[in-house]
Amino acid sequence: MSSKIKMTGRLIAAARALTGISREDFAAAAGIPADTLALMEASGSAWLNSERDAEAAGRAFEKFGVVVIEEDGSMGAGVRLKFTRQDVKQINRLESEGGIVRSDDVP
Repeated sequence: MSSKIKMTGRLIAAARALTGISREDFAAAAGIPADTLALMEASGSAWLNSERDAEAAGRAFEKFGVVVIEEDGSMGAGVRLKFTRQDVKQINRLESEGGIVRSDDVP
């Protein structure tokens, strides 16, 4: 996630709603307690005070394929999915198949 993107509780709540991820699972992906995530979401449209909290939310956004759409002159900030729902289902299916574990990087 770019450090120039400001994060709000509403963006986090919107990302969770869009992905259908529980608060507990989203918090685990972010590496923070679920109570902390609840407080972040409760802050509404106020910017998060901590860069560390914004980075934690960014980690979860990355894991679940959420992209932040920055605010511009005519519209507010928002979130969207990096992948289509069909892509996400396919990725989850492939990742849960098991098999030999090795790097995903292709030369």
